[in-house]
Amino acid sequence: LARTVGHWSGEPPEGERLREQGFDPDSRAMRQLVALSGELLGKPRHLSQHVGGFVVSEHPLHTLVPVENAAMADRTIIQWDKDDLETMKLLKVDVLALGMLTCIRKALDLVRARGRDLSLATIPAEDPDTYAMIRRGDVIGVFQVESRAQMAMLPRLKPETFYDLVVEVAIVRPGPIQGGMVHPYLRRRQGLEPVDYPSEKLRNVLQRTLGVPLFQEQVMRIAMEAAGYTPGEADQLRRDMAAWKRHGGLEKHRHRLLDGMAGNGYTVEFAERIFEQIKGFGDYGFPESHAASFALLTYASSWIKCHEPAAFSCALLNSLPMGFYLPPQLVADARRHGIEVRPVDVRHSHWDCTLEGDALRLGMRMVNGLREDAAARIVAARAQAPLRDLDDLLHRAALDRGSLDRLAEAAALRGLAGHRHRARWLSAGTEKQLPLFAGHAGAAEDRIAIPPPSAFEDTRADYASTGLTLGAHPLALVRRQLRARRWRHARELEALDNGSHARHAGLVILRQRPQTASGVTFMTLEDETGMVNVVVWRDLAERQRKVFLESRLLAVEGRLEAVDGSRHLIASRFEDLTPLLAGVDTRSRDFR
Repeated sequence: LARTVGHWSGEPPEGERLREQGFDPDSRAMRQLVALSGELLGKPRHLSQHVGGFVVSEHPLHTLVPVENAAMADRTIIQWDKDDLETMKLLKVDVLALGMLTCIRKALDLVRARGRDLSLATIPAEDPDTYAMIRRGDVIGVFQVESRAQMAMLPRLKPETFYDLVVEVAIVRPGPIQGGMVHPYLRRRQGLEPVDYPSEKLRNVLQRTLGVPLFQEQVMRIAMEAAGYTPGEADQLRRDMAAWKRHGGLEKHRHRLLDGMAGNGYTVEFAERIFEQIKGFGDYGFPESHAASFALLTYASSWIKCHEPAAFSCALLNSLPMGFYLPPQLVADARRHGIEVRPVDVRHSHWDCTLEGDALRLGMRMVNGLREDAAARIVAARAQAPLRDLDDLLHRAALDRGSLDRLAEAAALRGLAGHRHRARWLSAGTEKQLPLFAGHAGAAEDRIAIPPPSAFEDTRADYASTGLTLGAHPLALVRRQLRARRWRHARELEALDNGSHARHAGLVILRQRPQTASGVTFMTLEDETGMVNVVVWRDLAERQRKVFLESRLLAVEGRLEAVDGSRHLIASRFEDLTPLLAGVDTRSRDFR
């Protein structure tokens, strides 16, 4: 609202655009709205609690600031925000959780259980095979570089060393993007543009990033070396960069930077460019130390994926929710890498997914609605003696009707009762409350012929019960209908040249709209042969909003763009083909 008011009062082109949309900035109602907005400016947007924020003081906190009980037991919060803490010079430490740390720990545990002594500290450094995998963009599940934007960047940046990963982690961020740093860096790295430096003083500051400032520390050092800032003033610049979108305060630095750089012989163009980059850092500029820490986890997760793919896939599934992808994509990626994935089975599965030699066994955690304590009782009963049949499972594991039904629906009883339909029939007839008939009903039911489900019925039930299938991909089952309508699959698009007209249909698995994308949405579609990246301009998203947002099987017509190893389909038209799925309940990860 405040930005809109600013457009009315200070930017005539935006005011004209608003008038075209039916708004009258000069009306009485709008003047009142502007006045009210002025009163709201600077007020907190909302109240919230930092999940891992700790305030440290020399004296008991309640003697310095009001303290109250939080909603969670044994938690307290203070009534000041972080800007108050900054003003009062109180120390605040944010402790953040990373799901990838859990995943790496679980993966290393699995590797060690198989007899290989491995830890985060002993993962071999600078492994060529790992970097080759990263350069191919084969990074589903890998920390920080699995997003579509990062996957598109990897073939262009072509990481070969650890510091390249540090840059990769930092460069696909709002700060470098809005500051105009990405393309100059790539052009210089690819040899398309000479690497130059504004001065010998700044060569030492910018040499590792080819003359392009990418990190907060570099901006601070440029201010010191080129504009005469003291270390204290440079630190204040860092603080103002982080806060300027909320409170302003950067204009004073603009004049200081321009005047200081002019006095030291730098051009006005260079000074203006540095200031624009500083504003970009206000959106999100990485400290180099932060990027290096993240890059370490990027490399570690990449190495494990490259050399211990089964352990990595198993650990990923056991660490969800995290990352960009849901279980269907993680399992499909594991199978593309030659890993045998075995289904949930009460005779073999634990709660977590496990490794059986080089194969991955899905755990009972994958069964929707099944409680962990029910799975624990099944495992305990199985440890005493092998499970004989459904009655044996029901009685020794003390399962309730709901748990048994969920296991039957997930085809986890196939080893005891046969296919899914038969398991449902037998579980419906099993009554642990009537021991009088124990041993008699089963013989009669065994003689009843129950036809197995069709491939489509199995797929539909798999998605409903576990969210994925180890059978045929849903689009493989409707490929004939898609071909009749001339929709290509992902592998066929790989053979098309840059600029070709393309038609593709796939399951929507991801919708992303980054703040820096000016309303552009990036979608990922999946079929039985792979994934396709789709770029959706704002006007198309608005023109076909319902199809764009609600389709689960989406057909896209557009132009293929293939540059530097990165391929995208630029959408020009959508068509909703969801009815072809016949009730298969696929899910997508949208706008997170």
